[in-house]
Amino acid sequence: MASERVEAWKAIQEQMRRQLIVKPLKTLPRYVAGCDVAFSRDKTRVIAAAVVYDRVEQTIIEKVHAIGPVEVPYIPGYLSFREGPTLLKAIAKLEHPWGVLCCDGQGIAHPRRCGLATHVAITLDVPAVGVAKSRLFGTHGDVPEAENASVRLMDGDEQIGLVLRSKANTRPLFISIGHRIDLESACRLVLACRTRYRFPEPTRQADRELARIKLEL
Repeated sequence: MASERVEAWKAIQEQMRRQLIVKPLKTLPRYVAGCDVAFSRDKTRVIAAAVVYDRVEQTIIEKVHAIGPVEVPYIPGYLSFREGPTLLKAIAKLEHPWGVLCCDGQGIAHPRRCGLATHVAITLDVPAVGVAKSRLFGTHGDVPEAENASVRLMDGDEQIGLVLRSKANTRPLFISIGHRIDLESACRLVLACRTRYRFPEPTRQADRELARIKLEL
């Protein structure tokens, strides 16, 4: 039964991969949505947070969250089926308009080019970028320690992302296309949303919101 579920998930990811659109953003939107997902301490509930960030004022103007049951087991490469439904509910609660989604997770830097950022973005058909704290898939060289230094994240001869050191002497971020964006635009967006922290503010603030909610559960 588990193998049948995985095969069904794989088919969905492969279909989504065919729907992927890669194109530059003409302009970086002023309002950027950020999202992140965590689990309750007892691992029985999924917690998703979404925010809207104003790049001009450098402020968060909306915060929402959703909580749902953990209904499927953890299977590497299929995390979006575990986290995605609750995350989509959180994003749907946002009332302020936004132009692009910044997701704490992988975009196409995934074995089937369909990480959480891509799965959610294609489901909603919105521009999105994946900003991950660690590598899921692919290979890369050493990243120089200087701020804004980057190297390509590769799967063989194909570039699937960028390993970016957003602040000097800090751990790099793994940037990849979610949907309706190209890698250059994705990198510009991440840097445009950066303040004094290494993470872009939309995902950093979504992570903070998750931490607050977890304390209340």
